Parts: sequence; C-alpha cells; structure tokens
Amino acid sequence: MRRSRPGRLLLVTPPLVQPNAPYPATPWLTGILRRRGFDVVQADASLELLLRLLSPAGLARVRRALQRKRRRSAAGRWFLEQSAAIVALAGPVLRFLQDREPGLAGPLASRALLPEGPRFAVLGALGEAGVAVDVAALGELELARFVAGLFLDDVADAVRENIDPRFGLSRYGESLGVRLPRLAPLLAALRAPPTLFDRLVDELADELQARFRPAFVGLTVPFPGTLLAALRLARRFKRRDRTVRVALGGGYVSTELRELREPALFDLVDYVCLDDGAEPLAAAVEHAAGLRPERGLVRTFVRREGQVRFLDGAGAPPARHAANGPPLHDGLPLDDYFGVTETVNPMHALWSSGRWNKLMLAHGCYWHRCRFCDTSLDYIRRYDPAPPAVLVDWIDAVTAETGRTGFHFVDEALSPGLLRGLADELRRRRVVVSWWGNVRFERGFTPELARKLAAAGCIAVSGGLEAAHPRLLERIDKGVRLDTAADAIRALAEAGILVHAYCMYGLPSQTVQDTVDALEYVRRLFARGWLRSAFWHRFALTVHSEFGRHPERHGLRLRRAPRPTFARNELSFDDPLRVDHEALGRGLHRATYNFMHGVGLRNDVRSWFDVPVPRPTLRTAAATTRRGASKPPAPRRSARATR
Repeated sequence: MRRSRPGRLLLVTPPLVQPNAPYPATPWLTGILRRRGFDVVQADASLELLLRLLSPAGLARVRRALQRKRRRSAAGRWFLEQSAAIVALAGPVLRFLQDREPGLAGPLASRALLPEGPRFAVLGALGEAGVAVDVAALGELELARFVAGLFLDDVADAVRENIDPRFGLSRYGESLGVRLPRLAPLLAALRAPPTLFDRLVDELADELQARFRPAFVGLTVPFPGTLLAALRLARRFKRRDRTVRVALGGGYVSTELRELREPALFDLVDYVCLDDGAEPLAAAVEHAAGLRPERGLVRTFVRREGQVRFLDGAGAPPARHAANGPPLHDGLPLDDYFGVTETVNPMHALWSSGRWNKLMLAHGCYWHRCRFCDTSLDYIRRYDPAPPAVLVDWIDAVTAETGRTGFHFVDEALSPGLLRGLADELRRRRVVVSWWGNVRFERGFTPELARKLAAAGCIAVSGGLEAAHPRLLERIDKGVRLDTAADAIRALAEAGILVHAYCMYGLPSQTVQDTVDALEYVRRLFARGWLRSAFWHRFALTVHSEFGRHPERHGLRLRRAPRPTFARNELSFDDPLRVDHEALGRGLHRATYNFMHGVGLRNDVRSWFDVPVPRPTLRTAAATTRRGASKPPAPRRSARATR
C-alpha cells in the first residue's frame, strides 16, 4: 500500500443554509481534526454564493437573465423597473444586516429608502394567516431589519419565479431532496443546462480549489436544500482535479441514506459517511492517502466492483463529547454573515436574524424515548454531556475567537440538571453571555431554576408541546403532562425568558376533537402571557422512529412502496380515521399567528377553522396551574383578526 502524509482537507458547507451564522458542522470538525494533527481548512460556500449573487456584478447577471425572459412575474417586473436602485442599495442593505451600518435603521424603517416590491404588501394588508404585520408595534431596529428582509425576499422571488425555480435565500433544490427514493432526478438536474445559480456554484468551486489546493474535500449535507449544490460542487472538484477525493456526510446523509444502494452516486463522490463525522472522515482521509486499509473505514459507504458496500471495521467506541474540544472558526468570514428577519414569529426571527455562536453541550437527547422521533439514530440515542467546567472553557474559547458573546446551544434537549450546573459555573466565573436552546417542558424547570438560568444569560427556550393533548402525549411517550408542561412554561416566562412551543398535528389516531382541544390548551397559554411564540408542524412518520420501526405495535398500516435505492426517511401510512388534517392545519396556523399578535385570545377557538369542528372539551388545570392564573395581555391596537 502506498505510504504518504494526508494532504489538505477542505471542509465545505454547500449552498444554501441560513446566512446569519456559520453552520456548526465544519467548525466542529475543523477543531477536532486539527487537534489530531490533520491539515484542515474550511469554507462556507453557502454564504459566499449568496454574497456573490447579491453583489453588483451578481445582480447585473440577474438583470440580464430577466431581460431575456419574454414573460415575467410581478417580482421580475419590479426587479427590471427598479434594477438601478436595487443594484445600488443591495450593498448598503447587506452591510446594515451585517451590523456594519447601524445608521441605516432610520431610513429603512421610514420605508423611504428602498424600492418596494410585492413582498411589502404584507405591511399594509391582511395576509394568509389572517392578520397584517403590526408595524406600529415594531421598534425602529426591528422594523428596519424586517423591511430589509422583505427587500431581499423580493430579489429572491425575482430569481426563483423567473430564472431558477429551485432557488431560495436559505435552500436550493429542496423539493428534489425530499422523498427521493432514486438518484435519477438529481442526476437529471445535474445534466440539465446550467442555470445562473448552477454557474455560480461551478465558479465558486473553481475558486475554492485554486484558493486551498485540497487533496480531500468533505461536504456536509445537513438539509435537503443543500444536497443538489453539494453534488454539483463534488462533480466540479473532481473534474478540475482527478486526484481529489470527496466525502459526503451530515444530517441529511446520516438520516436518509442509511440504505444507500446507488452505485452512480460514486461517480460524484468517493465516500459517504454516517453519524458523527470526525472518525469516519479521519479514516477516509487516511485511506485516501494510503495510511489505512479499506477494512479500517468507519461507518462509510464506498463502491467496489460496481456495488455499494458499507464498511465499519474500526470497532472503536465514539470519542466522548468532552474530549472533542471547542469548535474553530478560523477561515470563515465572521463579519460577513447577515441575518434576515422573514417573519414576525419571535423565535423564528431569533433563529434567522441573530448572529450566534453555535455550541452543543451534550451529544444526544437525555430522554430519547419519544416514539415519533428518530431515537434509533446515534445522534439522538447516545446521550453524553460534557461537564459544566469544560463547557464554560469552550464558551470562553469561542468568545475569544469570534468576539461575540451570544450562543445558540444546538442540543436536541437541554436537561435541567446540565443547565443548572452550567448556570452555576457561568456565575461562579463571572462569564457574561446570552444564550438560548431547546428544552423539554418538564417538572425540573422550577421557578427557582428558571430565575437562575435567566441570571446566567438565558434569553429564550423552545420546547415541544407536540400534540398538546393528554391521550396523545401518552401515546407518543413524551414523558410530560399538560399541567407540568404549563408549570415549566410559566416558570420560564415569569423569569423573563421568551418561550416558544413546537406543536404537532396529524398524529396517528388524532381526532378532530383532539386537535380542537390542543388549540384550546395553546390559547390558554398565550392568554396568560406565558407563551410568546408557537408553530404547528405536520406529523411525519419516519423510518428511524419507534412508530416507523414497529408500526404494527402501534396500529399503523404502511402503504406498500418499492424499496428505495437512494434516500429513505418519511413513510406513507393510512390514517383509519380519515381526518382532513390539512384543513385543520390552516386553522391552527391562522389562530396561532393571531395569538402571537395578542388577537382573539378570548375567542372561541372554533372560529379559526374554516371547516365545522366541535366545541373544546379540555378539562385540565394545564393552563391555570396550581399557582393561579396571570392576567391576559391587552391586544395590540392595529392588529386585525379574521376567520
């Protein structure tokens, strides 16, 4: 076997993900592998591509592409009519969103600076959710960021509706990556005549190759909206230099490609790595350099003799989370990230507009029993927290590197015990940071702990109420009750922490009555001022969940489908109740959007649905709790509710 030193490893985040902060995969891997002696560099191709598109040269290319179109959407016509102003103002808008030109807040909020396209209609008329954006209730800075976001959304709409239907500001080709049992649609998209976006991806790959001269490229694919561009980058890297080896990994790969049987994928990449990426990637880099035999590959697919083979011969246990060390961000243009406020939902705005350092306090979920969740996968099943002293060391290191003191803890669920230890250590060492993350609304979040977390910098939490119904919470083995969830939410809210709830509808056996009762429960939490934000997600049955792995145990009947050769995650099933969950979902979204504006909090929840539903029958102390009820907030004057 040829012996040599491993060459340079380039880690890349492909287009497109949220541009407000580095996606955490490459900083984590850079830190781990560099401390092991690998020559590692990283690049955020997602951010770089957006900045290229929104530059004067990129927008001029958009204008020329639009001029070649015989028919254009309203956004396309707006772009051509206002193209000179758009090209001139896009740069200042980006600098404002990058916190480089705070003086633009006033002109932006006045709505006198920017040409306003179709997206701005939301500021003056009722939207689909049944309420207009309440401009009077927004502060100057908040309104300026929202206006800047609408401007960029109009530009994105002009591209998507007229030039490339796969484009969005934070995703590309997402529909291609969802429910993709065969590779053929992706290959067809790659062979099609290139769009403007495709050409930008190819140009960026050429520049990255010239800049870094990598021997090995690792592409993280966290979401379906990054898959197509990742494969395009891989193809371009290998066409430019046939000696380059490419590995594919990340959340989407580890979730959807566990049954991979498509040899054609390996015309584009050499390795497909599952689960935590450091060990598989290190092994692949050493194998490519002739330093490790093929049998030593770790959780990796390769193609041999025309067939896909899965190799996991190392047998070493995963590294402890505390041993990984903090992420490293060097090489990433931290001052160039920009947040886009695309919604008035407080938690979604926090997610997409804040420029957060991302850190994981513990590997996995400490509960890992919810039957709808992918609990059979390592990233959830294996719980491994780092000690609070180590975590605060990491916080110090990342703060010193980035110059920023805001953190998003990206854990599956932050346990009360771990947060208590973290808060004590932060206070003991007088470390001043702000942070937020995901929790379970369980009895451990007492008023005393909530106050301690707020004093240690916690500004917001999100958590799953899921079905928000007693019977269904037991059915999914959520491990919380409605009354204890409300106690936790109240404790956190009264400590000054913003609370967001993830809710779910369309679960197996969920009736119309269950859905109405769930909305009534959520209404009570909003009415008492404890919930500030919520969103309803449609239930999806996944192959790695307890429901998906053992459907017969839970009375589920799967629809027959050919065995996939590429991606497999969401499963189709028949609901014996035949409830029109889509129609109910429209009412749930409409109601919750209004609740977040203080509208309709005393209304009968049936008024939000456009289909007949029964009156709520919820009988629980859940939204009043043993500590009594709070006074409902006063509705905002300019928000208007509709049915």
